[in-house]
Amino acid sequence: MSEPLVRSATPDSASVEYRESAETATLPAAQAGSVGSADPGTPAPAASDSASVTAVTTSIDTLTPEESPAAPVTERDRRFMALAQAAAEEARAAGEVPVGAVLVRGDEVIAKGFNHPIGAHDPSAHAEMIALRAAAQAVENYRLPGCELYVTLEPCLMCAGAIMHARIARVVFGARDPKTGACGSVVDAFANPQLNHHTTVTGGVLETECGAALKSFFAERRRASREARAAARGEVPADARVETHSEPGSAEPL
Repeated sequence: MSEPLVRSATPDSASVEYRESAETATLPAAQAGSVGSADPGTPAPAASDSASVTAVTTSIDTLTPEESPAAPVTERDRRFMALAQAAAEEARAAGEVPVGAVLVRGDEVIAKGFNHPIGAHDPSAHAEMIALRAAAQAVENYRLPGCELYVTLEPCLMCAGAIMHARIARVVFGARDPKTGACGSVVDAFANPQLNHHTTVTGGVLETECGAALKSFFAERRRASREARAAARGEVPADARVETHSEPGSAEPL
């Protein structure tokens, strides 16, 4: 897993696309927001007055003189990211791109959300948006100062804007999104000094696991698509064929 790095420049793009189109899926809307609690851990960090952006590069060897290793990822971060991963599996079960998020205040998970724009017929139904809405309803306040958002995939611009409006103190994400990531992969929304609220961003927490969940989802969907096209043509897909062997003189495959 790549080490988190503190950097002022935009990181290079990763080679894997995570936010792919899902227009072929059809499914009912799912209930994604909920309120819960987590095991006690170390106290949550307070909101910072200045932006401190943590991003991930593909290799420690790409460090420039302006970059320096950040503090190690804590067990607390891993624990809450694991809860976000569990939420992402709910999206997978619904046939949606597996992205999950949890909203944490102190050591309590006050809301969670998973990606389901197809089922909800809602282009804004990203995991972060669902978690923010559920949290705001739970605390009866559209501002969520001092809270942290853990999400398995780097937030997009839409989610970054909502995070800033909610006054989230810290965002922690897993895998980077080289196509729509707004925490440094494509743009760095949180590093703009003109904004009136600055959110601390930490990237790369359980990056390998979060990225693997997304890759496996798209690999499975591509396989299913190939099989469906082959079935329509009355063929057997190459990856579904079973090699058979016969002994000399035998009419039946072994």
